[in-house]
Formats: sequence, C-alpha cells, structure tokens
Amino acid sequence: MSELAHLKGVGPKTLSLLNKINIYTIDDLITHYPYRFEILKKGINEDKIIIDGIVETIPSVYRFRNIDKMQFNINTGSNIYKIVIFNRGFMKNNITIGKKIVVIGKLDRNTITASDILLNIDLSTPKIIPYYSTTEGLKRKTLHTIILNALDKYMVSDYIPEYISKNNNFIDKYSALLNIHNPIDIDLVKKSMIRLKYEELFMFMIKINSLRMKNNMYNRGYNRNINRDNIDELINKLPFKLTIDQLKSLDEIINDLNSNNRMNRLLQGDVGSGKTIVALLSIYGMVKSGYQCALMAPTEILAKQHYDNFKKLLDINIELLTGSITKKKKEEISRNLLNGEIDLIIGTHTLIEDNIQFNNLGLIVTDEQHRFGVNQRNNLKNKGSMPDVLYMSATPIPRTYALTIYGDMDISTIHTMPSGRKMVSTIIKEDNEIKDVLKMIKNELDLNHQIYVVAPLIEDENNDSVTKLLRQYSLAFKNYNIGILHGKMKPKEKEDIMYKFLNKEVDILISTTVIEVGVDVKNATMIVIHNAVFFGLSTLHQLRGRVGRNNFDSYCILIGSKSNERLKIMESTTDGFKISEEDFKLRGSGDLFGIRQSGDMNFKIADLKRDYKILLKANSDAKEFLNNNNIDDYSIIKSELERSLDITNV
Repeated sequence: MSELAHLKGVGPKTLSLLNKINIYTIDDLITHYPYRFEILKKGINEDKIIIDGIVETIPSVYRFRNIDKMQFNINTGSNIYKIVIFNRGFMKNNITIGKKIVVIGKLDRNTITASDILLNIDLSTPKIIPYYSTTEGLKRKTLHTIILNALDKYMVSDYIPEYISKNNNFIDKYSALLNIHNPIDIDLVKKSMIRLKYEELFMFMIKINSLRMKNNMYNRGYNRNINRDNIDELINKLPFKLTIDQLKSLDEIINDLNSNNRMNRLLQGDVGSGKTIVALLSIYGMVKSGYQCALMAPTEILAKQHYDNFKKLLDINIELLTGSITKKKKEEISRNLLNGEIDLIIGTHTLIEDNIQFNNLGLIVTDEQHRFGVNQRNNLKNKGSMPDVLYMSATPIPRTYALTIYGDMDISTIHTMPSGRKMVSTIIKEDNEIKDVLKMIKNELDLNHQIYVVAPLIEDENNDSVTKLLRQYSLAFKNYNIGILHGKMKPKEKEDIMYKFLNKEVDILISTTVIEVGVDVKNATMIVIHNAVFFGLSTLHQLRGRVGRNNFDSYCILIGSKSNERLKIMESTTDGFKISEEDFKLRGSGDLFGIRQSGDMNFKIADLKRDYKILLKANSDAKEFLNNNNIDDYSIIKSELERSLDITNV
C-alpha cells in the first residue's frame, strides 16, 4: 500500500489524483512546492480588487457546454457587490448566506469578475496564500491540507551536513518546508526558499562530482600509445589549416587517449567550427594504433554525410550501418566488424543492436550527443573493453555553465571559426514584406544558388506550414524545382530528397527543423525561416548554420516581428556562445539543460538560471565535502547516491 494512503484525507480517489500530478511518496508530496505566492491585503486598484464580505444571496449557477458561471451578492459593510466567477460551480454549497469570504478579481462598476474565492480567511492583517499546480477533481485547499498533514506526521530528511548548514546560517529543513507551505512572513519564505534551493543544488552537485570521482577512480582505461606522427602526416595533407582551438582540442583528446584513464570528453563548438575534423583525426590516430572506432549520428542523413566525408580523407576500411541497409549487408558488416576487418563503423542507433559486436573497439564518437538517451550511449559504450568516449555537440552553452552541468566530463571548446568562411547576414522581415523576401530569393536563384525555406508545421491551412508554403512558393517560382522535407516522411523519401538537393536537382527545399542538424550543402546561400518567433534561439542558430558553408555571401531571413527580442539577438550576432548566453537568460534552463544526461535535473524549486550563484556555492561545498569527509558517516547522502547513481565505495 502507498505510504500516502496512511495520511488523513487520502482515500483511493484522492490517491489516484495525487498520482496524476506525479505525487507517489511523502517526499513527492512535501516537495510539491507552490508555483507562486499571493500576498492578500484588502484594497482596490485598476488591475485588482481584494475584499472580504458577507454572502447576501444564494449563489445561482448557469451552465453552457463545458463552462459554468456562478453569481451572487456580498456585503462588505460599505457596499454591496455582484460577484461573477467562472468554473467554480463546485463551490456553491460552501457559499451560504451569512458566510464571510474573500474575493479576488476585477471591478467594473458594482460587479466583480472574480479570479478566486477564498473561504475561512481573515484579512484583518495581510495573508500569504500559496498556489499549487493541481488536477481536475483535486481542490487546491484539499492538496494544501494533505501536505500540512504529512508535515505534521512524518520526519523530514535533511541532506545538508550540519556543519554546512551552520556555516551558511540556514534554518532547519522542517521549518523551511513549513514556511513554504504555511507562510506567515514573506522574509521567512525567502530564507526558506534559499535553503531548499541550496539543498537541491547541493545534492545535484554531490552526484555530479561523485560521478567524476568514480570516473577518475574506477574508469581506468588503456594507454593507447597514439603515434602523433600519423596524425600530423594527415594534417599536412588537408586542403586547409586547422585553427588554434582545433589543434588545442586535438591535443587534449590525444593526451586523454595516451593516459591510463578512460576518456570521457565533450567537444563543443559552434555550427561550422570544425568539430568533425578533430574527431576524424582522433579516429585516424586510433585506427593507426590498431583499434576499431565507432561514430554514432542521430540521423541517416548525417551518418551518410560523415561516411562520404571520411571516405574522401581516410585510407582506412570504413562501413556505413543504418536502418535502411539490407539485412544481408548488415549481416556482412556484423561479421567483418567482429573479425576486425572494419576499422571505422559509422551509423545511427542501429550500432547499439545486440548483433553488432566489435573485435577491438577503442574509441566511440557520439555526434549531437544530446539527441541520444543515456541508455543508448551506454549500450554502445558497453560493447568494448573500456573504450574511450568523445561526445560532440553543436549546441554550445556558456563555459561557466558547462563546467557545472557537465561536471562529470572533461570539456574541449572550439571558439575560433575556420578562415575563409563568411559570416551569414541575418535580416528580420515582417509578414507584410514578403515581396522583398521573394525578390531576394530570386536574386540567389539567378546566381544558381539554392534556398532553404523553414516552416514550423507540417500541415496547417491557417498558419505557415510545409504544405501551405509549397503551394505559395510553387506559384511564385513556377520555373524552379521545389521539394519538401519533414519528419513524417519515410527515411528513404528523406534521403532521396536530400540527395536531389545536394545534386542541385531541387532549387528550393521547404522543410521543418529536420534540417537543423546534418545537412551540408555548399551551394545553399539563403535560409528563409517563416514564423521565426515560433523557434528558440538555439534552434534558429542551428538552422542559420545550414548556409554560409562556402565563400559565397549568404543570408538568413527571419520572418517575424522586428521588435521581437530574440530575433533582434539573432540579427546582432552569429556567435553561438553569445546566443546561448542570451537563450539561457531568456528561457532559463529548460531546453538548454534537457541535454543533461547525468544526475537528476528534475528540480522541484531551484532554477539554474535564476539561482546560479546558489549553484556555484553548492558546487564548491559539494567538492569540499567529498574531498574531506567519509561518505559512510553520512548515511542519508550515501543512500541517495546509491539510489540515483548506483555509486558505491565513493
């Protein structure tokens, strides 16, 4: 039986409703924090009225389809107001004549359209009301009562060591929880929030730093004895010069490979910064030292692109393994891989299938690593005897954040861009300037260049979509070949259309964000993004990276409002790291840190953007704690580590 069922007021129905909002344990319940607080103080202004009064009339409820409207009168002693409130019909039996209630809403003459009605609240002094996310059938008041019952009945687990609490002047955890769920003083609420945020971030950084310690202590690898001469020989044959950052990243990787520790490194860099050539050189060094390598890409298009590029530059045995390859070919590749006849296998998640086994796997490279789940990556990592691992990401995040969030990885960063690559000019155009956009497209087509057109939707008659734009562009550019690409197409269809675009058989490609990663068409010089405000900054930057992959003048046209803050940022810079900083400020941690695959990112109260100073302090304290204490003396922290990370003997 669930431990929640022992709480007063929690029967089978309520238990089911709690489960709907992801509350399964007492800890889930008491850490189901309010999403906002409202300080109630009697008063009237233009936006809001907060008053208390006596119910004068029996409420009447009118229903229309799925909406109900309740209305009644209250007497405040100085005035009588008509109260109108929607979708609160269930409160009718509690709003009886003579009952004192609090009404929050908007006043229009003598009618208050209420946003909330509170019972059993005394407004003789200001009150702080916590508001919780809930579900249909579970009243906010009921949820609040159950939480307070749990706090009254159960012991609270405190994860912060006593000496750290004392050094930081933290209040005890029980008081912090009580101040959050039953607030009486706003200053105490603020102190309690800092304390609870710190605990959450402290435990997160304990996990991150423990993972790093585990990697250092137990992830012993092999000294690969990589011969740098082989790599330098290939570098000298390249038709371009490596940048300072590329050479520095390559040195860091080779040092890892030649150490006794297993490499666990993230190579991050902006779109077009040249991460792939660094990975290629690392792979070449490994193969020349007698090891097999694997490169896993998130899409067939990207895997095939890597395969084609690597075949041009490397004199080793390379095979491509994707879902569309025939069964017979897969069996042949599987045999050759096991026999050691294949030096490098490039593929999609097909590489993690059980029948794919290696003879001597030494290095795994995962491209766009955040697009793979941690289990997928581990399945590949477990195929070899302690292979070294290199992750690549073209979604740069600020280094200060990366050092914290990727605390269990070493990080190499490529800032400098290869010489000869022109910056892409970014221009915002309003919807009513579409004729100007079409003229710009025609100018590029006249130069025999190709165009990307991006839509936020596949099918929609009322908004910009692939199907709607196809009709419009077909009318505007009758003499040109137009193709479409989107996620609902079969892999073979996607591949066919991309090859047509690569081979210049398609002039304009109308697509969703499926082109965001893994398309390298040198002849494409313009990307037009319709309804650009629909996309996040990081996505817009990735899309912009599809053009400017040559020495032609290239353009990114963002169709949207010129006053939009995000679009103005895109117009002002092409630096992916600056953009990620702004993205982080504007959106918080949500999408950016969805890339996190270690530890627990489901924060209940902390926010990585807003609480970054607390995060840095928690990180510092976590490192000090792990370096100077015996984890066995702190059983509650040890058990949480073992539960969440399967870490023992750390």
